[in-house]
This record gives sequence, structure tokens and C-alpha cells, in this order.
Amino acid sequence: MPSASETKHAEAADASWEAARGAMYGAAKWGVASAVLGGLGYGLSPIYRGLTIQFKVYIQMSGMVLGSMIEADSRLREYEAAMRMRRRILRDEAMWKSFEQQYGKDDDEDDDA
Repeated sequence: MPSASETKHAEAADASWEAARGAMYGAAKWGVASAVLGGLGYGLSPIYRGLTIQFKVYIQMSGMVLGSMIEADSRLREYEAAMRMRRRILRDEAMWKSFEQQYGKDDDEDDDA
């Protein structure tokens, strides 16, 4: 059986990979949205057309970074909730197994129907 520190290390590694996948997805999703808005800005706004390419890249990257942070945080929270639920299920199963070993299984489970 793995030690607690090995288990925590594995959970932390899995959590970091889940956050990284979320960050990549968020950057792609928000990057596309930023590009669409940039295209609209270029087509409709003479002010946007007058901006330097460096500033336009900065605006695009800002959207991508914001999206990656939001999606990584969201994925990490979902992962933490799933891990809490998994630990709760394992703890309840262990408690019931201990209970059944101590007191025996319920013999009239079929009589209830």
C-alpha cells in the first residue's frame, strides 16, 4: 500500500495536469474569442486599426491569459470536488465493511421486498 505522502504526491501531480489541460483549453477558447473581437475591431473601428501591432498582440495575449487562468481554476475546483467525493466514498465503504465484520451482514435483506 502506498504511503500517504506518495498518494498526496500522485494527487498533486494529477491535479496539476488537470489544471494544465484546463489552461490550454481556456487559452484556445478565449484566444479564438479575442481573435474574433480583434477582427471585428479591425473591420469596424478606425481607432483599433491605428493601434500598433505590438499593442494588438498584447490585447490578444491578455484575453488568452485571462481565459487560461479562469479555465484552469475551474478545472482544478472540479478535480478537488471529485477527489473529496472519492475519499468520502472510500471512507464510507471502509466504515460499512468494518460494521459488517463486527456485527455481520443483514440476513433479511430479501425480506424487505
